Amino acid sequence: RKMMRWALLLVVVFGAVFFYFRYFWVFGEGAKAGELNYVVYKGMVFKTYEGKLIQTGLKGTQGSMQSNEFIFSVEDPEIAKTMMGNSGMHFNLHYKEYVRALPWRGMSVYIVDSVISMHPTSAGPNIISGN
Repeated sequence: RKMMRWALLLVVVFGAVFFYFRYFWVFGEGAKAGELNYVVYKGMVFKTYEGKLIQTGLKGTQGSMQSNEFIFSVEDPEIAKTMMGNSGMHFNLHYKEYVRALPWRGMSVYIVDSVISMHPTSAGPNIISGN
């Protein structure tokens, strides 16, 4: 009986440590810069802020080229609203990376926790000639 208690306690402690490292431990931190494509508030059960940042440069895959995209989630509604109101601007974002996503935290493992800087893009208006 005493052995069963110790085994159960060991399983519970192991489970708690495993759950912590898988969902709450910050695996990495960093900053990404680029043009903010969008930030949306969506979800079926848990509504979260999800966004996409388009970074400069191209990445090549077998037979195609595409832009570098940073897909992220935002926990803080104030940060998300600031970003929503300035879509298309150039942002420098600080983020935390987790091993796995939680439904109430967002769909991505990258969680933006602050805006380092924001300024208009230098590209100017996109004018298409009819000739």
